[in-house]
Amino acid sequence: MKFPRLLALAAVMSLSCLGATPALAQDYPSRAVRVIVPYGTGGGSDILARQIGARLQAIWGQGVAVDNRAGASGNIGTEAVVHAPPDGYTLLLQNSTMVVNPAVNGKLNYDPEKDLTPIMLLGLTPIALVSHQSTNIKNLKELVAYSKANPTALNYGSCGVGTPQHFVMELVKQKSGVAATNVGYKGCAPALTDVVGGQVQLAILSANLAAPHLKTGKLNAIGVSTAARYQLMPQVPTFEEQGLKPLDFSIWYALMGPAKMKPEVVAKIYADVQKVLAEPAVKENLSGAGVEPLSGNGVALSKLIKADLARYAQLAKSANIKGE
Repeated sequence: MKFPRLLALAAVMSLSCLGATPALAQDYPSRAVRVIVPYGTGGGSDILARQIGARLQAIWGQGVAVDNRAGASGNIGTEAVVHAPPDGYTLLLQNSTMVVNPAVNGKLNYDPEKDLTPIMLLGLTPIALVSHQSTNIKNLKELVAYSKANPTALNYGSCGVGTPQHFVMELVKQKSGVAATNVGYKGCAPALTDVVGGQVQLAILSANLAAPHLKTGKLNAIGVSTAARYQLMPQVPTFEEQGLKPLDFSIWYALMGPAKMKPEVVAKIYADVQKVLAEPAVKENLSGAGVEPLSGNGVALSKLIKADLARYAQLAKSANIKGE
């Protein structure tokens, strides 16, 4: 599976990560490590943290505890890491919601670029636009035609106002001319429930959530948000294939720590997590959860954060997306 924008960033590899690990890192970890997930259990960030944590525990011979601290769109857990000692014993498993928050909510209590150490990219999940079976809308061309014929009829469920999914749909609307009103839910699960039940005609979701309902015929997939097709839904064309270029967005996952972590410790964590992501069993488990492993070092992650902060800020302004 190839996702050009992220793969280009992930290809920026640091030679320091490939060389011998200095003595300081050889002593790490000497006690238990805590991985804070700033969201609830069961989501992509949580699944990744538990998969990686379990394997690191075996490699390191030390406990690796996953600590879910949900709230404020991931800001509560993130701030806990920002204020932790930069010794490598408190880590953060974040996702791209972090770079959306400033665009929607303005200035945060921390700076995503300055107050965290980017360790590595871990994986991604595309975003999919789906329709209830009763609409008989199965691709972008049919959606545009339906919208033109019924300009005030369409509603779409999103995972919440100001989420990456909401942003992607607003970009689809801008590029295609589709008219649809956002119904912002508190998470992807209730949006999925209502589009399957027909309470809304459309929904914009993390793609893995929609995949099982495509097989049963309850939902139709209109498109996915990445430049290449998604492995769980290979039959579904991308928006770019259907003429909306450029449109390459995904939910990405990343491992970070407090600012000013020792480079030797960062290199140690990076090297060991790379080994974990390469394990066939881990790849299979993550794929089943809809997460495609994607390993890129801290330099790649730093570039991605910078680029996406700018992308989402521009889109928030052009689509007039504001926090509730």
